[in-house]
Amino acid sequence: MSSDRKMRLGAFLMAGGHHISAWRHPDAHAPAGVDIAHFIELARTAERGKFDMIFVEDAAAIRERNPDMASQAARSTGFEPLSLLAALAVNTSHVGLVATASTTYNDPYGLARTFASLDQLSGGRAGWNLVTSASELEAENFASSGLRPHSERYERAEEFANAALALWDGVDQGAYLPRGEGRFFDHDRLHPLSHRGKHFTVGGVLQSQRSPQGRPIMVQAGASDVGKELAARTADVVFAASQTLGEAKACYDDVKARMAKYGRQPDDIKIMPGISPIIGSTEGEAKAKYRELQELIPDAVGVALLASYLSIQDLLAYPLDGPLPDMPPTNLIQSRQQLIIDLGRRENLSIRELARHFAGARGHWQVVGTPEQIADAMEERFRAGAADGFNVMAPLFPSGLEDFVTHVVPELRRRGVFRETYEGSTLRQNLGVGAPSKR
Repeated sequence: MSSDRKMRLGAFLMAGGHHISAWRHPDAHAPAGVDIAHFIELARTAERGKFDMIFVEDAAAIRERNPDMASQAARSTGFEPLSLLAALAVNTSHVGLVATASTTYNDPYGLARTFASLDQLSGGRAGWNLVTSASELEAENFASSGLRPHSERYERAEEFANAALALWDGVDQGAYLPRGEGRFFDHDRLHPLSHRGKHFTVGGVLQSQRSPQGRPIMVQAGASDVGKELAARTADVVFAASQTLGEAKACYDDVKARMAKYGRQPDDIKIMPGISPIIGSTEGEAKAKYRELQELIPDAVGVALLASYLSIQDLLAYPLDGPLPDMPPTNLIQSRQQLIIDLGRRENLSIRELARHFAGARGHWQVVGTPEQIADAMEERFRAGAADGFNVMAPLFPSGLEDFVTHVVPELRRRGVFRETYEGSTLRQNLGVGAPSKR
């Protein structure tokens, strides 16, 4: 690893915070999910800390059918992500703007056009987190046939990604407004797409200038085998979930090793695992903050959240102080199901203990400690070649992000692993992933 290699940071924004019971905390901002001033404050805090990007996830449905499980609903009540990021684009100048959009319930042309517009509005700071939808509740809003099988969702995602990338690459620099011979566009710089596939038919070109960064950044979070293969071929950034250094290193090496067959170099992708830091001026203060959040989790809510990721309907029917039951592979998020099973068996956790642990960051890495301890943990994984950076998931907003920027970022800079200032004006330049190759 190069000694001048710098850590990349994303701020994963989620209404009042990532902890499942953040909305119940005494310091919670109740209308966080629908308060644009709240999100502008968070975006500007991330930019002040010189974060590479802010990231907004999405689910096109309420997250909980049972109205008694309000903690789940509290996480899903908010703005549509691309509309939100368009507003944040004019309130920031450097930080990247990344949104989740599903290939399951969209079409390539419409989505490519929307991200191209966000990229122009922001001066080349847009990114698309490509996901496949794995929620039965989302399927009920879009597909009369119900949730598609895992393999079919990824087959559709492959074709979707190919079409979207080709649309972005179908417009060369200077294709529109050539300023000569009375023409508005240059035929030689436009490359209409003629796609006829199993899932989509797309013909034509985008009515947008080429992106200031070549094309929007592609982000992925799938950790299944097929997900990692798609990432190795198309992604610029991978968001990962890893509990241990060994798991993080194995995932990192696996994705990087797959890239050569697609003519790509390892540094063409930045792998950024999620981290949920709970920060205190002393270790005791940090642990007290963690306990305060944990005590806000009703068992029914924690177990229901765990069950939704495990794809098991009757988890509450098992003894909560006993171990996880054996279960078949899910049709939902397969990699997250395995992560949960491995964590429970490795730590010998009961269902209740596992549910409470999982509720804090949904299987992502939680670190509780002082700014120095948080920086120690991040630096260890970074220098071990297990991460190129991290997607920071503050348990409570806005205080959690403010604490990280005020106390942890200076510590990372003191160690020489994080930037003092932005390297460029586009997200691609700041991430250091290089110009995209034309397809």
